[in-house]
Amino acid sequence: MSMDLQPEKVNLFVYGSLRDSIIFRSLSGLGFTRSRKRVDGQTLFAEPAFLSGYRKISPDGVYYYAVPAPASRIEGLVIHDVPLSAFERIDLYEGGHYSRDTITVHTANGPIKAQAYLVSTQSMARRFGDRFHVNLIHELWLRKRIGRFISRLAKQGQRSEVAALEKAAIRQLLGTAERDLVIAHYGTSSISDYYVQRQFERPVPSIAHIKADPLARPYARNYLRLVLKQVMLNELDDRIQTRYRFQIEQMSGSARFYKRTLSLLAALQIMNTHDRQVEEIVERGLDLMPIEGSDLIDYVKYGIRAGRRFFEIRLIKDTLDWIASNRQGGLTPLGFEMELCNLGHKAICSDVSTLPGADPIYDGFRYFFDFELDVLAWRLGAYIDDHSGSFERARRCGFLELAPGRLTITGDLSRPATADPWVVNQLISQLVQFFEVRPHSLHISLQLRQSQVGQQKVLPLGFAMCLLALGGGLEVRPGGGYWLTRLARREIVQPTPEEELVFARTSKRKWHYGLEEGIRVRTTTYVQQYKFIRLDENTNYEPLILCLKGLQMAYNPGDYLTAIQLRNDPGLKKDYQELCRWASSPYPIPGGQIAAFLEIVYAGLSNERHKRPAHNLHYLDWVMSRLAEQLYGFNRLIGHQAG
Repeated sequence: MSMDLQPEKVNLFVYGSLRDSIIFRSLSGLGFTRSRKRVDGQTLFAEPAFLSGYRKISPDGVYYYAVPAPASRIEGLVIHDVPLSAFERIDLYEGGHYSRDTITVHTANGPIKAQAYLVSTQSMARRFGDRFHVNLIHELWLRKRIGRFISRLAKQGQRSEVAALEKAAIRQLLGTAERDLVIAHYGTSSISDYYVQRQFERPVPSIAHIKADPLARPYARNYLRLVLKQVMLNELDDRIQTRYRFQIEQMSGSARFYKRTLSLLAALQIMNTHDRQVEEIVERGLDLMPIEGSDLIDYVKYGIRAGRRFFEIRLIKDTLDWIASNRQGGLTPLGFEMELCNLGHKAICSDVSTLPGADPIYDGFRYFFDFELDVLAWRLGAYIDDHSGSFERARRCGFLELAPGRLTITGDLSRPATADPWVVNQLISQLVQFFEVRPHSLHISLQLRQSQVGQQKVLPLGFAMCLLALGGGLEVRPGGGYWLTRLARREIVQPTPEEELVFARTSKRKWHYGLEEGIRVRTTTYVQQYKFIRLDENTNYEPLILCLKGLQMAYNPGDYLTAIQLRNDPGLKKDYQELCRWASSPYPIPGGQIAAFLEIVYAGLSNERHKRPAHNLHYLDWVMSRLAEQLYGFNRLIGHQAG
C-alpha cells in the first residue's frame, strides 16, 4: 500500500479513545488492523506512530487532549487512507474543543503527513483553568487533605491569620513528609487517611537541645541565618509556582523535568538581586528573636512573612521574562550536583573532627540536621555528604550537597532538572551566591540515549587533558607555577580498596515522570556523570556543559578510570600515571589534540536532534569559540610559565 495520500482520503493520527477499533468502526463504518494482509474495503491499515512537540493530558479524567510541548511526544496510531466522508461523524464525536489539523508523525517507515485532533493551550486554559495548568488534580486534592491533618497540629483558638501562619510553618518543617506522600501517591490510585495521619504523627521539630549544647551553641546564629533564608526562598518559590505555573510549565517544555527548576531559578534570582535587603531582614529577625526565648517554628514563621514581601507581581513577571528570553532549549536531559564547604577537600578527612574551629561558621555542617535544614531545603536536594555512603540523619562533617530534582536522598527517585544548558548554568551560579559557602566541586549529568548504553568508549588521554584544562581547577601552585587541583590534590582519586580515578561514571537512575493515564510513570535510564569539575563562583559553565554534551553525543565516553580498567589495561594505567604527572605540573596540550577534541564536540552538537543541531547555529558558534579560547589560552598561560 502506498504511503502517499490518495484522492479524497487522508491519514489520521489517533492517541485517545479512537485507538479502540470498536469506537472507530461505530463512527466511520470502517475497522482497522495492524496487519497489512487483513486490509480490505472495510478494514484500513494502522501502524504505531508518534507526534513530536505535543504531550497528552486529561485534566477532566475523561478525554485526552494533545497540547503543544516542545520537548515532548505522543505515541499513538496512524490509520491510513481514511475517507473524507467518514470525518463528518468523527468531527461531531470529538466536539468543538478540538481542531483537526495536518501534522507530521513519525513511523517505523519514516515521517508521513496525517490529520490529528489537537487543542490550543489558550482553549484548555479557558476551559479547565488551574486543572489544566498543572494536570495534577489528584495531587492538589491530596495536598488539601494534608492541609487538614496539619491543622490538627496547630494551636487551637488562634486568630485566623495567626493560625494560617502557624500551619504554613508546620508545613515547611514537615516538608519531606508531604514530599513523600506525593511520591507515594504516584504509586497508587489512592492514599488512605490512616497513611496520611501516620506520616504526620511526629512532633514539630525543636532546637531546644541546641540551647543546652555548649559545643553547638556558638554556631546556632549562623545556622538560623540559613534557616531564615531557606524559608524565605521556599515561600517565594511556592507563590511563584502557584501564580505562574502555567507560564512555567510552557517554558519547561516537558512534564518529565523537575517542575520547580524554573520557579527556583526565579526565586533565587530575585533574592540574590536584593541580597542587601535579605541580609537586613535576616539580621533583624535574629535580633528580635534571641535563641533563649525562641524555637525553630518561630524563625520559620518569620521567614514565611519575610518571603511574602518579595512576591511583587511586576518583579516576578520581569524575572520570568528574563528566563524566557535567555533560555536555549536542547534535547538532552541534564542534571547537576554541587558541593559547598568552608573546609574544602578537608571536609571528609578522617581527622576533621579533631580540628575544632577550622570552620568557625558551620563547623563543617556538623549541625545541619539539628536545624532541620535537609527538610527545609528538600526542593534543592540538600544533604550533607561525607563520602561514607551513609544516609542517616546523624551529625557529621562533610560537604553541603545540592541537587535540584533529586526527590529522595538515596537517589533512587529523581527528575532531570532541564534540557537547557543556560538554565543549568544560571542555577549553579545563583545557588553559589545564595548560600555564601565556599564552593568546592560540581558534577554534571547527561542522560544517555538507549543506543549509547553498552557502546561507550574510554576517553583518550588528550581528551581527558582538554576537559581538565576546561574545568579541573587550574590554580597557582604553592611555591610557584600552576597545577590542576581536582586531580593534583587527589580530590577525584579513590585510594581504597584499589586506586581509581573518579573522573566520569555511568550510572543507572530512576527518573520520576508522574502520572499518565492514571498510571505511575517511572523509567529507568542511564546517565553519564562528569565529576572532575571545580566549582567556582566566577565561572560560566555554559560552554563546558555544551562541550560535555557534544562529546557524549559524538564520542560516547564511559567510565574513566575504574580500578578494573587500571588493573587489566597496562596502556590505561600508563595514561593515568601520565595524567597525574601532567595535572601536577601541566605542559601545553598539543594543538592537534585540541583540534581533534573540538571537532568531536562540534560534530556531537550538530547531530543532537536526529542529525541536526538542537540549538541555533550562532549559539553553537559562540560555544565553540569560547572553548577554543579557553584551551588555547590555557596553553599560552602554561607555555608562558615554562618560558
